[in-house]
Order: sequence, then C-alpha cells, then structure tokens
Amino acid sequence: MAQANTVRILDGSTFVVSEDTGDIEATPSEPTGLFSLDTRFLSRWVLTVNGERLNALSYDDLQYYEARFFLVPGMPTHYVDAKLSIIRERTVGGSFHEQVTILNHDEKAVDLEIRMDAGADFADLFQVKDEILNKKGETYAEAEADRLRLGYRRGNFRRETLISSSQTARYDRNGFTYSVHLEPNTQWSTDIDVHTVVLGPASEDLRMELRVPSRDQPSLQRGLEEWIAAAPKVNSECEHLARTYRRSLVDLAALRFSPLSLSGQTLPAAGLPWFMTMFGRDSILTCLQVMPFVPGLSRTTLCLLASLQGTRFDDFRDEDPGRILHELRAGETAAFEEQPHSPYYGSVDATPLFLVLLDEYERWTGDVALVRELEQEARAALKWIDNYADLVGNGYIWYERRNTDTGLENQCWKDSWDSISYRDGTLPPFPRATCEVQGYAYDAKVRAARMAREFWGDPAFAEQLEREAEQLKERFNRDWWVEDGQYFALALDPDGRKADVLSSNIGHLLWSGIVDQDRAGKLAEHLVGPRLFSGWGVRTLAEGEARYNPIGYHNGTIWPFDNSFIAWGLRRYGFVEEAATIADGILAAARYFDGRLPEAFGGYPRELTKFPVEYPTACSPQAWSTGAPMLLLRTMLGIEPHGGHLAVEPRLPIGMGRIEVLDIPGRWGRVDAFARGRLNLHQLSG
Repeated sequence: MAQANTVRILDGSTFVVSEDTGDIEATPSEPTGLFSLDTRFLSRWVLTVNGERLNALSYDDLQYYEARFFLVPGMPTHYVDAKLSIIRERTVGGSFHEQVTILNHDEKAVDLEIRMDAGADFADLFQVKDEILNKKGETYAEAEADRLRLGYRRGNFRRETLISSSQTARYDRNGFTYSVHLEPNTQWSTDIDVHTVVLGPASEDLRMELRVPSRDQPSLQRGLEEWIAAAPKVNSECEHLARTYRRSLVDLAALRFSPLSLSGQTLPAAGLPWFMTMFGRDSILTCLQVMPFVPGLSRTTLCLLASLQGTRFDDFRDEDPGRILHELRAGETAAFEEQPHSPYYGSVDATPLFLVLLDEYERWTGDVALVRELEQEARAALKWIDNYADLVGNGYIWYERRNTDTGLENQCWKDSWDSISYRDGTLPPFPRATCEVQGYAYDAKVRAARMAREFWGDPAFAEQLEREAEQLKERFNRDWWVEDGQYFALALDPDGRKADVLSSNIGHLLWSGIVDQDRAGKLAEHLVGPRLFSGWGVRTLAEGEARYNPIGYHNGTIWPFDNSFIAWGLRRYGFVEEAATIADGILAAARYFDGRLPEAFGGYPRELTKFPVEYPTACSPQAWSTGAPMLLLRTMLGIEPHGGHLAVEPRLPIGMGRIEVLDIPGRWGRVDAFARGRLNLHQLSG
C-alpha cells in the first residue's frame, strides 16, 4: 500500500519504509518499518534531539538502496533561525546502516541529548497485510554494554535485531541515548548498524551459515554499476524511452531476491511492499520479459522452481506432483502453517509457464545442459497438465482450491475474488478454466516437443506432444469462441457455459499461438478498439461489461505487464501496427511515473484524464511492470532468436525516432539491433 510522504529503500528481501523524516512508527496495518524475509525487524525508530521531534527540510532516495534526510528540530516555524541541522544517511544491504550527523550553526557551544527510540514487533508481513497482529510467542529486549538486542521467540522460530553504534551510547530496553557537547560551527556523527538475525534450532545464525552477505554502500554501488554495465545499452532519440529502460534496469536490480537456500544467487521478487519474495508466475513472466537483457535470472528461477516442484497431494498447500509453486514465504505464519505458503502451490499457470521459460531460455542462451538436467521436472510438469489439472475431464486446465480457509479462489493471474464473471456480472461456480491458461498449455506442449526431439532423445514423445497440442488448439477454438462478440470467452464453468465477457486475456492467447489464424484479426480489432484500449493501454475488462470499473483491480484497470504480452502476441500474428500502438501508449504512460511503471493504473479514457491515474494500492516497484518496457523493446524491434543468430525486424510507433540496443547477449555472443521510427506529420512539416 502506498503511503503519503513515505520513503522506500530496498535490497532484495530487505526493505525499509519510513516517514519523510526517516522515522518509523509502525501500526499493525501499515507496511512501515524494516522488513526482511517477511518479518518486521524494526517497528519503531524515532530520532529526537533534546526531546524534540525533527522536521524534514528535504529528503533524497539517492539509489534504490539508500536515502538521505535533511532535518531540523522543532516545528516548521523554527526553520528560519534553526541553530542545528541533522542529516540521516541510510543504506539497506541485507542489513540496515544509518549515519546520523548533527551540525551546530550557532556561535555558542551546545549540549545535546540525542535519543533514538527503537522497538520491534516482529510482525509477519501477512499479519500486517491482514491488519491482525496476533503474536503467540515471546518478545524480549536486552540492553547490553555495547548494543541493544531485540528478539522474538516461538518454539524454534527465532528472530533478533541487533543494534550497535560507533559512538558510545547508553542502551536501554527502548532505545539508546548520546550525550554530546558541540562547539560552535562543528559537527558530530555516529554510525548505527542494525543487523537482522535469523536463528536456527541450535541458535545458529542461518544467514551466516549459508553465507548470505550483508553489503555496505560501496559494494552496493559497485554491484549496481556492474549490473548496468553487463546489460545491453539502449540509446534513443525518444529520451523518455531510454530513461524508462534505465529505471527498469535499476528497479530490476533492486528486486533481485536471494532465498536462504540459494547462497547469493538471485531471481526477481514480485514487488514492494507485500511481495518481496518468490512467486512462480511473477518470476517466470518477468524472466520472459527481460530475457534479451538479463537472461541469467532465468537459470536461477528455473533451478529453484524445479527444486521446489510439488511431489505429493497436499490439500493445505494445494500441492500435486509436478505442480510449480505459486508463492514461497519465510515468516512466522508460514513456519507454523497458519498460512500455506511454505510453499503454496495454488496457481494453474505457473506449471505450463515453467515449460515455456525453459524452452525460451535455451533458445536464447544455448544452455542445453540445463534442459537435459531438468528433463524429469519438465516431464512431471507435463504430467500435471494432463493428469491432475483437468478436474472436469475434457482436456482443459481447471482450478478449484482445496484449502478453503486461506487458499486463493482464483488461481489465474487475475486472482482477485470477482475477476471472473459472466456478461451479466454474476460469478461462475467452481471449478473454473480461464482462457489464457489453455494457451499456455498449448505453447508448453509445442515447446516441450522441441525439447524432447532435440535434447531428450525422445522423438516419439515429441510427436505425441505435437498431436496433443494440435487437438487442444482445435477443441479450444471450437469451445471458447463467443460468436455474437467475435472473441474468446474469459473462462468456462464446469457445465461448459462461457464467461462471455470481453477481456484482455485474449491478447495472451495470441502470444501463446493457440488462436486460429482466421480469428486473430478480430482479436486485434478488439484489443485496440475503444472498449478495451483506453489510449494508454488495454483494459483488463472491456468498457460496457457489467463489472467494468476503471479502477477495479482486474475489472478495468490497465496492467503494463499484461499489455507487454498482448503486444508481443499481436506481433507474433503479424499485427505490427496494433502492437506498436499498445507499446506507444504504455511507454507514454511511463513518462508520468518517472519511468517506473506501477503494477496497475486506471482504465479511464486518455482524452478524459489527460494523464494516467495510478491505482491506489499498486505495488511499486513491481517485477513484471519493471519488465514491461524491456518486452516492449523486444516487440518493437522484432528481436527473435533463430538458431545461432538473432533476427531483427523493427516496426516502431510513429514519431519514436531512432533506437539502438547494443550488446544483446545470447548464444550468438553479443549483437546490436537498430531501428528508426516513421516521422509524424508535425515532424515532416518541421
């Protein structure tokens, strides 16, 4: 949830959300504080000078991992003749570091009592999200001679916050205090370190045992510079495109997440503040989006998903053999099975998408060894599609949660409770089958057939998969077509009745290739037509449908990630103008968000609002929104791997100008792509 006047900094699974003064005063319902691995390690962090609270002159979130706050004591009326100023410089790099500097601008010496109130409620992120802080363990605070230890203990689940300072401080259970004498025009500073400790059953620090690094500011800066240097360079006459690309690259670096089991290897977390962890669907789709720019993320993602693939039937976790996880959490509620996320498997698209990513990764990198290494996991995923996902017995993927207490009702990407409806607005019964998932299954089988033939040495299995894919395509085009609307239904109910609304999901069908060629043109017309296309992007649900709401989470908002795959799908079927139209709208919207596309924004017509209206509780940054500009770049330039070389067939929006993408990595080494957009009438006349 975005809060007014908040400052966010993050590094992987660790992030801080504070007020614009740098203070933290968390309530059970606000995602403010220092969080790591789904636990809040600081819920109170308040700086005072001589008992006075501080006010912000300005703040600067310099990089994703650091912020600087410029403060003065007292109320704003004191600003004119404030004799003291305070600078707080904060860095997050696995743990938390803050430097506090006090400057005396007076001609007289001053004696100061500088106090930092500190506390930790060790709230689980789910408890914060649900606004229920119900701790069943014991919190403790121990003031030692050289540090403050805050802790929480519940059985073998133990978390601690260790606070120490470079300057001598007096520690108590609620914080620490400095007594400082400052001569005229001098300054004083201290470095404060806050370490988040994850303790195992034998009181060992699991982060140290698994060599999870805590990084300082220079190493964070060096790591970011190396990340940017390794990625392709984008130069463009359209300045906001280059800025948006760089912002996406930096945000993607910020969202790199290293689970405790990976010892420093990273994959994309889903988004700040609620989803700084691994999500099967989100991580896979993000990897697909950014493949031409940072293909290495895909390998880590595939390996971890394979290692956590379902092996049994578990109703609590919605687990089946071969199923790919939906969400993995490390907090208290998951540890004590108050939530099923250890991991939770309640998604029906992550499993076919796993196969899609494995094939796409090999097509880009030539990493045949990984395709062979994950053969059994890939076969298990295919078996899940055929044997366990078909709850009705008609050859489609269906979902119905078995965990009725905490499991997800809708297990597709539109996972809010009211996202699937009939044209009259009523909701269908369960099980449900959504259209885009059938497309993913088709694509997965086509791609798995290639892997079976070329890498697994099983041509008979390849032929079987190709037959099954073709049969699925034929059935789908027959059963899902809405004749009076000339589009595919959003979903089917168990009786075969269509959820016959017009939705953005039809664009995913183009991306997967399941649509018959003679029907693709109608879908393209809808996708850039006035009911779905707002001028900024394609709405999740078409204007005029019963549940349409321009700020309804999945019922009328615009999702940048959704649009990036829709544009890619249009391009696949040869609708280059329509793909360029969508790319142009989304990239134009990015200008209003300083290059950082939010999770979603309002579906209002562009001519009505004149600017994109942000969805009120959107995650930012969010991984697959961060990846959207990269996939749009791929789509506009027509970048596709073909064997050992990279094909480039650009078609840019009118007025986009020249684009260069330099040093695109892949099995071909590093190559460049160039494109020039067509001029608009204003440019021609000028």
